[in-house]
Amino acid sequence: MDIHTEFLLEEYDSLRPVLERMSTVVEELLSKTLRQNGIEVTTVKTRVKTRDSLAGKLALKGSKYATIDDITDLLGARIITFYTDDVDRIAAMAERLFDIDWENSVDKRRLHQLDSFGYNSLHYICRLPESLYKDPAFPQLNTIRFELQLRTTLQHAWAAINHDTGYKSGVEIPREYMRQMSRLASLLELADDEFSRIRTELTAYRRRVQQLVSSGRLDDVQLDGDTFGNYLQTEPFDALNKRIAALNQAEIQQVPLDSYLRVFKAFDCRTLGDVNRLFLKYEEDAYALARYQLGNTDIDIISSAVGVQNICIVYILRQGGGKIGLTRLFNALNGDNPQNEQLAEITFTQASNLPFMK
Repeated sequence: MDIHTEFLLEEYDSLRPVLERMSTVVEELLSKTLRQNGIEVTTVKTRVKTRDSLAGKLALKGSKYATIDDITDLLGARIITFYTDDVDRIAAMAERLFDIDWENSVDKRRLHQLDSFGYNSLHYICRLPESLYKDPAFPQLNTIRFELQLRTTLQHAWAAINHDTGYKSGVEIPREYMRQMSRLASLLELADDEFSRIRTELTAYRRRVQQLVSSGRLDDVQLDGDTFGNYLQTEPFDALNKRIAALNQAEIQQVPLDSYLRVFKAFDCRTLGDVNRLFLKYEEDAYALARYQLGNTDIDIISSAVGVQNICIVYILRQGGGKIGLTRLFNALNGDNPQNEQLAEITFTQASNLPFMK
C-alpha cells in the first residue's frame, strides 16, 4: 500500500462518523418523500463503503483521487422500484431534493446501442443541501457527495447475476455465454416494459370504469373485483339499509361487502347492470323479509350487509333454491360451518310466511 492510499484511508477513518450519520439522514429523507408522493418501492437502502472495499478500490485506481472528497460513492443509496416509469418519477423527486452533480451522474439505461442489452440503472451523484437538512455538529453532511442508484427489481436482479457470473469469477467470459447473458437481459428489459404498460392500461381501465359507473352505464361494465369495488363505492344498498334500520331505529355497522362478488357471479350476473337489475327487482321483498325478521325484536345494531344479503336470500328462494340454496349462500359468505344449515332453516321458515313465497 503506497503513502497516498494510506493518507486517503486515514481521511476515510476520520470521516466515518459523518458518513454513518449521513446514511441515516439520507435514508429517512428518501423514505419520507416516497411516502408523501405515494410511490411504493421494494427497497430503500443506504450503506457506507467499508474500509476494505475502499482499500480495494484505491489499490486499482487510487491515483485518480487527490483527496477523499473526490470519491463519490463513500455513501451509496439505492432505491429499487417495481416499475420502470417509477424510476423516472423518483429521479424527478431526487432532483428536487438534492443538489445533483450532473457531470458525474450517468443514466446507464441510455448508453446501450439499439441492438445491445445489459446493465440498466440511473446513477445520480448528489449533495445534501442545507435547505433540506443541516446539523451544526456535522457540517460536512452538506459537502460530501453520495451516489444514488435507481433501478427496477428486474434490473437489480440482472445486476446481481451479471456481477456474480462476470466480475467475481475473475475470468473472461466466452463469447457464447456473453451472448446468452445479453439475450436474458433483453427478456428482462422487455418484461420491465410490459409490467409498466400493463399498469398504465389497468389505470386507464379503472378510470373508464369509474366514469361508466358514475354515469349509470352499468350494462357496459363487466363484473369483476375492480368494477364491483367501484359499484360499492356508490353505496347502492345504502337506501335499503336505512329503511331496514328505521324499523327499530337501529345503528348501521359498516362491514366489507366484497364477498358478495362471488355470490352475484354464481347468480350468473355478468355486468354491473345485471347486479343492479337484480337489486331493483327484489328490493321490496328483501325489505319485507327484514321487516318480518326485526318486527318483534329490540335489535338496535344491524350490519350494512343486511340489505344485500336479503336480496340474495329472496333471489335464491324465488328461484326454488330452498334450504340447500340458502346453506350454500351462507357457506359462501361465512365459510363452511354446520351452523349455516341452522341459519338456513331459520331463514327459510321466516320467509315462508311472506307473500313472495306463496
